[in-house]
Amino acid sequence: MQESVRLQKYMADNGVASRRKCEELIAAGKVKVNGKVAQIGDKVDPKNDVVSVNGRKLVKETCYVYLMLNKPRGYVTTMSDEMERKCVAELVADVGKRIYPVGRLDRDSEGLLLFTNDGEFANAMTHPSRHISKTYRVSVRPKITDEQITVLTSSLMIDGRKTLPADVRVVNSEEDKSVLEIVLYEGRNRQIRRLCEEAGLETVRLKRLAVGQLKLAGLKVGEYRSLTHDEVALLKRQSGCY
Repeated sequence: MQESVRLQKYMADNGVASRRKCEELIAAGKVKVNGKVAQIGDKVDPKNDVVSVNGRKLVKETCYVYLMLNKPRGYVTTMSDEMERKCVAELVADVGKRIYPVGRLDRDSEGLLLFTNDGEFANAMTHPSRHISKTYRVSVRPKITDEQITVLTSSLMIDGRKTLPADVRVVNSEEDKSVLEIVLYEGRNRQIRRLCEEAGLETVRLKRLAVGQLKLAGLKVGEYRSLTHDEVALLKRQSGCY
C-alpha cells in the first residue's frame, strides 16, 4: 500500500522548488490536487493523486540533475524576479531541466552555488540541523584587529535565534584592508555581512569557495558544471541524504 506524503515534500522531491518555496506556492493557491485548490498540511497519494502547479500537471521526476555554478556578483538567487533584476536562472537556462538553487547567495556575493531538481537532496543540504560547513573568502576594510576577530567568531542573534560560532582565519592583511577565510556551519540570512557590521568592518567582497568538501576551484565566473557521481555521493553522506 502506497503511503501518503505531505504535498510540499512531494512537490520538492519532484523538482518544483525547495520545500519552503513549495509551501509558498501552496499558500498562494497555485497548487491543486485532483482539481481542487490545495491547502498547507495536505497529503497526497503519489501513485493515484494528480498534482498541478500553475495549471501544469506535475510529472514524477526520474532523472536528477546536480550542478555547481560559479555565481557572479549582481545576480539574485531566484529563478524569476518581479523587479526584473538579473537572476541565476539565466546562467543555467540551457540545462534542459527544471532546476532550482540549493540555498542562496545574496546579490552582491559570488562563488559556489548548487542547483538540483532533487528535492530530498536540496532539503537535506539546507536543513539547519545538518551544520554543513560553507567556506568563504571575505575582503574587509579597514585592517582587522584581534578584537574584531573575537566579534566575528562570536554568536550573533538573527531573527530571534543565536547563530553557531564561525571559524575565522586571516589570510592576508595590509595597511587598510584584510582578507579573511570564514567558515559557517549554518546558513543564516546575510550572516557574514551582519557579523562584519557588528565588528565595524566593511565587506568589500564575499565569495563562497566550498560547501562541505566540495570546492569551487577551476570553474570560471558565470560557468557551471555537473557534479560527478563521487561528489554527489560525498554531499549526500555529509547531509545524511540517502
